Amino acid sequence: MTEKTIAVIGAGYWGKNLVRNFHELGVLKTVCDGAQSAREEMGKAYPDVAITSDMANVLNDPQIDAVVIAAPAALHYEIGKKALQAGKHVFVEKPLSLTHTDGEHLVKLAAENKKTLFVGHILHYHAAVNRLKEMIKAGKIGRLQYIYSRRLSLGKIRREENILWSFAPHDISLILSITGEEPYYVDSVGNNFLHASIPDVTMTNLKFPSGIGAHIFVSWLNPYKEQKLVIVGSSGMLVFDDTENIEKKLVLYPHTIDWKNGLPVPNKAESIPIDLKDIWKEPLKAECEAFLTAIQTGNPPLTSGEEGLKVLRILELSQQSIEAKERGVTPLSGKTGSEPFSTKGNGALSQVFPGAFIHPTAIIDDNVAIGKGTKIWHFSHVLSGSKIGEACNIGQNVVIGPDATIGAKCKIQNNVSVYKLFPSKT
Repeated sequence: MTEKTIAVIGAGYWGKNLVRNFHELGVLKTVCDGAQSAREEMGKAYPDVAITSDMANVLNDPQIDAVVIAAPAALHYEIGKKALQAGKHVFVEKPLSLTHTDGEHLVKLAAENKKTLFVGHILHYHAAVNRLKEMIKAGKIGRLQYIYSRRLSLGKIRREENILWSFAPHDISLILSITGEEPYYVDSVGNNFLHASIPDVTMTNLKFPSGIGAHIFVSWLNPYKEQKLVIVGSSGMLVFDDTENIEKKLVLYPHTIDWKNGLPVPNKAESIPIDLKDIWKEPLKAECEAFLTAIQTGNPPLTSGEEGLKVLRILELSQQSIEAKERGVTPLSGKTGSEPFSTKGNGALSQVFPGAFIHPTAIIDDNVAIGKGTKIWHFSHVLSGSKIGEACNIGQNVVIGPDATIGAKCKIQNNVSVYKLFPSKT
């Protein structure tokens, strides 16, 4: 793409970086910002670019193919909706929106209008992250066990969103990508210091079906900037530290845990810095190029609207967990055989044996039996009269029944329906 067909809406704290990169790529036509000071700054820096305070000038310009939204998060949905309705491709900074429902609407609009919806989860376009994923895929640290991220600073403190929504989307997005799973357990705790209802510090705990665990610690009340991701595997560890120089941004620690006389013993090895010079590029420049490529090819980007929706779901569950604790309610999690579980009816006639797991989004009708150790995942539905044996694994969006019987140790993949076998009439 060589023509000037991109408009950036919002040229403030982060938006001016997007303006710079799209201008360097030779595709920036217009910058829109409501603040006079921002418009004056942009006008001096980019005299060849149109500057406006009226978003209608952007949406009504037939020469503008795509809109980049770097406005406050509370405006992402409304601006994104208007841009998609105007027939523009959309790049929206994280988060996609402030509710999952609004995010779903944007994804639907993009599909209906056959336009690219791209979410600014920049870490996916970072050279260190790309190399990190390659190393994990190649088995350099063995089986994934634990992921821990810290994103801390004493920087811009927002009031339109809390620290969870401001900082954590990057880490949630990356962790979901690395694990290739959605968590079955989400538990968050927050602390408010500067404002009675806006958390400044949060800690989020995620548990995944494969057994991987993850923690995300974010704060804008830290004396120094820290952006670190630690990935622990069965035969090594990787540390991504984005505040370090390129020689130390990604480091492999070939540490292992040996067992001697029934006790775990740490076995430390020399750290190995990972060379990134051969693939290094400014992450934001790579992200902007990925957006342009998605527009040109029509292929879904790595950080698509659908990917953004997965992140929104975890953000909403985390927010609900924080608010539940403030009301004295227990954390959000999946249900086990010793806990209440989701039901379509009152569940009085259903029997869930100890050790069974039912995801909170699953629906279990009355008069159902679920065996010991069986797991039922996201959005599945077990209809009345059905019986599921022990140690089964029922995937996502599965429908079973009514009156169907599943034996022990059966695995049913996602999006499968299982019905009762009726006798032949012959």
